[in-house]
Amino acid sequence: MGASQSSLAASHSRPIARPDRSAAKATPDAELNEKFQAVRLNDDHLYATPAEGVLSEADSVSRAKAEGYIRQLLKDPKNRLGLSALSTNNPNKVLEIPSTILKDGQIFNVAIPREGSPITDQDNSGRCWIFAATNVFRIAIQQKYDIKEFELSQAYLFFWDQVEKANYFLESILDSADEDIESRLVSTLTDNPVQDGGQWDMIVNLVSKYGIVPQALYPDSWNAHNTTTMTSLLTSMLREDALRLRSAAAAAKGPGARTRETREMKDRMMQDVVRVVTLCLGPPPAADDKFTWEFYTGTKQYKSVSLTPLEFADTTHVKRFISLVNDPRNDLNRLLTVDHLSNVWGGRQVTYVNVDKEVLKQACVGMLKKGLPVFFGSDVGKQSDGAKGIMDTDLVDYELGFNVKLQMSKAERLRTGESKMNHAMVLTAVHLDKDGSPVRWRVENSWSASYGTEGYFVMSDPWMDEFCYQAVVDPSVVDKSVRDVLKQEPKVLPLWDPMGALA
Repeated sequence: MGASQSSLAASHSRPIARPDRSAAKATPDAELNEKFQAVRLNDDHLYATPAEGVLSEADSVSRAKAEGYIRQLLKDPKNRLGLSALSTNNPNKVLEIPSTILKDGQIFNVAIPREGSPITDQDNSGRCWIFAATNVFRIAIQQKYDIKEFELSQAYLFFWDQVEKANYFLESILDSADEDIESRLVSTLTDNPVQDGGQWDMIVNLVSKYGIVPQALYPDSWNAHNTTTMTSLLTSMLREDALRLRSAAAAAKGPGARTRETREMKDRMMQDVVRVVTLCLGPPPAADDKFTWEFYTGTKQYKSVSLTPLEFADTTHVKRFISLVNDPRNDLNRLLTVDHLSNVWGGRQVTYVNVDKEVLKQACVGMLKKGLPVFFGSDVGKQSDGAKGIMDTDLVDYELGFNVKLQMSKAERLRTGESKMNHAMVLTAVHLDKDGSPVRWRVENSWSASYGTEGYFVMSDPWMDEFCYQAVVDPSVVDKSVRDVLKQEPKVLPLWDPMGALA
């Protein structure tokens, strides 16, 4: 349900003073006393009081001051009320603003003519990007075949994504064989060799190579619903494989890392990967083999079609769409890519056209006016209530409860790791004011019908400004100047950049 966020705090302290060894050798007891003088606790400080000249009182936490802050805090009846409420409940729920919840209703004056049905459920997996993409694709298929309820197989694309990501990782390990194993690139690669998150261009790679199939032909296995065990095993395998490949590449006598021996070794590793994925998810249909799909139309007429997964994918026009992002750290109207971020080796790299937030939003409005749904990526964990299905920058008032005001800009949140794209969903409607400006958006999520309003969320326009990073649109809804950005040589961001985050 979106990537978890973690924050790292770096602590800085001056080195502990060393005893002077130029004098005559001290007795064992005196020497021991000198060694531990710097780390003795006293009554005034929470942490150590080092030897003279090493730390000032301002460098450590004063126990007396902290206790004084607490006593002063609890003199205020409002803070005592806050303690009672906030210590026994989720602060986000306590501090939700009722007026915000009431104003974000499911009423829109621009909507696509048909939404996908039924609401999908990614369950205990990070496959939101696959669900969002297939939820976009299925609307065209439902229209073409006049189907009331229909779902594409997310597991089919997930199967091939796991196989392709494993191969991409091993190729990247060979590609970076000359770098130190503790370099930032290799460390980032081995941190997540294979995972179930992804990006739009990865969908393009998969659909172009393997096509799509109805879910009825390849339904979710237990491991598709619950991906942790399989991806954890693959991660352990691939990290070990990386060490073996690097050793083989270092010992290779031929030019470069890709010798016949390393290739054969990598092939055996990929056989292991395919075995694990097949036994966990089941063998998928072959991309070039015809399948027979039987269904009832909306008027209850029986239909049967016979085609291959690649032929079935022709309905999606997946290669036509472009990925817009709003990243205020980088120049606008600039093509961006991320080093070593893809799933199919030799396929598309993840590429973005960086635009102003107003350009991104107007492109989304243009898509919805054409009756087309929009795949978009955002930070779903900020100022949102999953149960109510509301995403609004005014939803939770931290200042009211904690007297703390969060004021970072979008660029500052990206630079400090406070926010990044971690969840993909689908836009199906927007409410415009009398001037044609967006007020709120309707969002199809993939967390089942138990969340939001039968699976649909409401996103305020200010929330879209702050926490939406990506929208995938048809080129026809943007100006030529934006389309021309695709002709640029892309600026290459490092793999660990926030734009390298997978939804």
